[in-house]
Amino acid sequence: MIKNRLAKWVFGSTFLAMMLAPSMAFAAEAEVVGEWQSFTAKAFAAGLAMGMSALAAGYAQAKIGAAGAGTLAERPEASVWIIVLQALPEIIVLLGFVASILIVNMPVTPA
Repeated sequence: MIKNRLAKWVFGSTFLAMMLAPSMAFAAEAEVVGEWQSFTAKAFAAGLAMGMSALAAGYAQAKIGAAGAGTLAERPEASVWIIVLQALPEIIVLLGFVASILIVNMPVTPA
């Protein structure tokens, strides 16, 4: 039960962070704020997008790796599938990286 709650919390917070981080950066752009506040919001949003996606991918890879080790002990012919499944969560990290690059490179409107 605790593992299920932890998984729901981790993936739920990752989803919320990925949705809220860019909106925080856009909101900072829309308000009449100083230039340093806009850069601070963008840096925070980019770090949050990258960090949370990396945490979620690490959690997923840990679960897949543990299950894959057990599967390989019983069925060595499944090694290609285990490698593919182990590489899939890296797409989450790449998407977080792309999102953070897009957030950082947004143009700053003068106040």
